[in-house]
Amino acid sequence: MDEVMVQLEELSQAWLPLVLQYGGQVLLAIVTLAIGWWVIARLTAGVQVLLERRNIDRSLHAFIGTLVSIGLKVVLLITVAGMIGVETTSFIALIGAAGLAVGLALQGSLANFAGGMLILMLRPFKAGEYIEAQGIGGTVDSIQIFFTVLKSPDNKTIIVPNGSLSNGNIINYSRQPTRRVDLNIGIDYGDDVKQARAILLGLAQADQRVFKDPAPVVWLTALGESSLDLSLRMWTRTEDFWDVFWTLQEQAKEAFDKAGISIPFPQRTLHMIASPAPAKTGEQPPAHN
Repeated sequence: MDEVMVQLEELSQAWLPLVLQYGGQVLLAIVTLAIGWWVIARLTAGVQVLLERRNIDRSLHAFIGTLVSIGLKVVLLITVAGMIGVETTSFIALIGAAGLAVGLALQGSLANFAGGMLILMLRPFKAGEYIEAQGIGGTVDSIQIFFTVLKSPDNKTIIVPNGSLSNGNIINYSRQPTRRVDLNIGIDYGDDVKQARAILLGLAQADQRVFKDPAPVVWLTALGESSLDLSLRMWTRTEDFWDVFWTLQEQAKEAFDKAGISIPFPQRTLHMIASPAPAKTGEQPPAHN
């Protein structure tokens, strides 16, 4: 029994200074870790709420929330390790080297990732809108982290990297509620411009989808090589754009045919020059003074 007491006393003498020296740091580190973990959970939930308010695709909520949570937890663990006396310089250097290696290996993917983040935050387009970019056009089907999926009018799936998409020009045909329809038609030089203008205006004014304000107009836009070029310009809702364009184009052709107004095709006038008759054998060609 006395030997046990002696051993306990020796252990207490050996560990007591360590407990007194590091106990406060360890306790403070544990408290910091617990509070930090709770704060990170609250911040992650706040990020989710912010994503909801920004109407960002739900499929990205979990990914972005996890990314934020992991990043903050890594920072918290490094901070706590430093509080209990662990040298963190090597950890930071290791993380930096790993990040550099990954960045060099995946620089194309990281560019697409950054482009996806910019698209999701700035929202130059959203799902369901028709856009044109990088020489292609289509309706946005979904916006992913690394690429955007478009559907062409003939139902082809087009995958565009977000890096190039975010750094190029984008034409969004669906963002504005109204669009102007330009219907360009050429008539013969011998036809009456005023009559053709009246026919086109009548067609536009009779279509309920065409706005009365601003009112449709018809301009003589060019004196072409073989036609007088008229342009009917009218405003309609964006979703009615193509229906109005195709319908009025067909109606204009039928109305011009009834009125005797022709839509000419390109023509060229050829002048034939007769060549002189060849000289007979033995005859001298006529002399020229």
